[in-house]
Amino acid sequence: MFISANNMRRAFNFTFCILRFIFFISLTSCSVQKQINNNAQSTILGDSALKHAHIGISIYDPVDNKYLYNYNGANYFVPASNIKIVTCYFSMKYLGDSLAGIRYMQTDKGILLIPTGDPSLLHADFTRQPVIDFMKKTTQPLFISDKTWQSDALGAGWSWGDYNYYYSAERSPLPVYGNILTWRQERADSTAGDQSASIFSIPEVNWKVRFNPDTGSKNFYVQREKNENIFIITEGTEKKKVQEVPFVTNGLQSALELLKDTIGKTIQYIHEPQTINLPYPQEGYKSQTVFSQPTDSLLKPMMHRSDNFFAEQLLLMVSNKKLGILSDDKIIDTLLKTDLNDLPQKPGWADGSGLSRYNLFTPQDFIVILNRMKNEFGMERLKSVFPSGGSGTLSNIYKNDKTSIFAKTGSLSGVVAISGFLYTDKKRLLLFSILINNHRGNAVAIRKTIEIFIQKIRNRY
Repeated sequence: MFISANNMRRAFNFTFCILRFIFFISLTSCSVQKQINNNAQSTILGDSALKHAHIGISIYDPVDNKYLYNYNGANYFVPASNIKIVTCYFSMKYLGDSLAGIRYMQTDKGILLIPTGDPSLLHADFTRQPVIDFMKKTTQPLFISDKTWQSDALGAGWSWGDYNYYYSAERSPLPVYGNILTWRQERADSTAGDQSASIFSIPEVNWKVRFNPDTGSKNFYVQREKNENIFIITEGTEKKKVQEVPFVTNGLQSALELLKDTIGKTIQYIHEPQTINLPYPQEGYKSQTVFSQPTDSLLKPMMHRSDNFFAEQLLLMVSNKKLGILSDDKIIDTLLKTDLNDLPQKPGWADGSGLSRYNLFTPQDFIVILNRMKNEFGMERLKSVFPSGGSGTLSNIYKNDKTSIFAKTGSLSGVVAISGFLYTDKKRLLLFSILINNHRGNAVAIRKTIEIFIQKIRNRY
């Protein structure tokens, strides 16, 4: 077969152009990685406060479907509140537009209530309370069962010493008031000659209260007994002081006590409804639902203020929707075997909020989940749920990046994390995850260092 010289030259030129293009793309890719690495070395990796820390960084371009940079991206880290990204993803995926506030069944004996774990019931964030309205309106006897409750009040790996702090509120099948008592001290104006202090809780309770005999303290403080709703109050000299203290839920017990005054009637607790011939959904009987709040109205505060309580209860609501039970262990196991079975590295997942140090995820795991959120729900919805620069937990950083960065932070002792979405100056959307463990530095300063790293990427690409 004869091939002309002209055809040979054309074939050679075409092959040369292809090879030159491939070489150029490869060179450009290597150049980008090198530039980002230089950036990382001069900021995060070169920070003396992080010299002995464990650091993971992944930067991903979803359009080109490739990583621009990976530094320990496949290594495991405790992600702290970055776990809320995972909870947010599954809440968006399975809970629908509105939350199921309560399920109920109409019976010949009255109405049987089946809790769903909804954290908005009587929560201060929500003035509209459809479930309370439903309970008040009915004239029939009310019964309730916690047969679906298969979790513990506190999560695996939580610090027991945090039980008195607002961020460690107990989980329960029927949370009320965020499972928190808000204690207030209000002192009269000293010019009136009245130095007495008024101390009360919202909501008001009939639980035991003791006063600390130490009257020399300047600070108002409320300490709850670890396993009982007994509160020791130390009066302070402040004119006004507020402290939020979790109460012991005891399953449904505390909730039913607090609801009695609110709805003006008693809800009778029955663990096994069949014992008094009440039907139950798991036995094939259908239930109805009272919806409470728009789903995103809880996701936004969960992400913006890093609300642990909302995160834990929303994961339990996913469990209720998928499995018909309120079990963090079983829903986590189910989701790891199904929705998350193809993550780059199999994570260790322990709770919905990130309070547990048993959680172990890689930066690449978060990249995959963020990419799924973008593809399944769209960036416009995610922009309203994730904190942007200068808002939420990003309120003191990224103040000039309000339209550029949408991300979730994470903090524990020795842990700083941030993962999310970044729009560069060239309108390029990047996904990123930066996880730092075992540092001994100042967390605020470390966040500033990360901010410099992120801003250089924003400016460059």
